[in-house]
Amino acid sequence: MNPNIKIRTMQLDDVEAVQGLIVELALFEKCPLEVRTSKEDLLTNLQEGIFEGKVAVNEYDIIIGMALFFPYYSTWNGKTLYLEDFYVKPEFRSMGVGQELFEAFKQTALAHNAKLLKWQVLDWNVEAKKFYLKNGALFQTGWENGIIRL
Repeated sequence: MNPNIKIRTMQLDDVEAVQGLIVELALFEKCPLEVRTSKEDLLTNLQEGIFEGKVAVNEYDIIIGMALFFPYYSTWNGKTLYLEDFYVKPEFRSMGVGQELFEAFKQTALAHNAKLLKWQVLDWNVEAKKFYLKNGALFQTGWENGIIRL
């Protein structure tokens, strides 16, 4: 545990910083033009409880990482929390920040009585895959994502 890092629940005042992290994540994932969610969307959706978040802040109270998630129902497993975005600024990686954020996400899932955690990881993101495997993840083969943009 890093004493200079604090994990807390995302607040309405965090929306602008979190939006910046979402854009950074999209750049990292080589999809800079794919972010369609505005700060106003994030604010409204957070207020409405559409999603929740945990943020990592440094000793200067600057947000350096995020875990954004929402409830999801699996007919096979029951209540699930879906980890939509999980990101730590590059200069703070390998310092335990991601692990602390992921643990906070897992604790939230337990508090919600979830039976499953679910997320996606890009096939080329080897470091992320190693991280998830270290945390006991299984990767499902044979399933592909389907989307329709509205």
